[in-house]
Amino acid sequence: MQKMMKQVQKMQAEMLKLQEELGNRTVESTAGGGAVKAVVNGRQELVSLEIKPEAVDPDDLEMLQDLILTAVNGALNQSREMVAGEMRRFTGGLNIPGLF
Repeated sequence: MQKMMKQVQKMQAEMLKLQEELGNRTVESTAGGGAVKAVVNGRQELVSLEIKPEAVDPDDLEMLQDLILTAVNGALNQSREMVAGEMRRFTGGLNIPGLF
């Protein structure tokens, strides 16, 4: 029983280290040929949003809004895929609900 508890504690420590590492990793997605770029970390937090001046047309704000949504959602999806891939590696391919 004591050996199993040590293994669980080791796994918890490794999980915390992985969570911290993923929080420091970023992915990016662009829209409109690079007119809008969104950067998201492994915690699914938007850490940067860049909009090139040529993407701003006061007469067509809807287009800019669509570009922003596309870039942010793309980056969030990439971040989720990154986390899922690391979790598969960590768990040996087992799908353990609630780990991330």
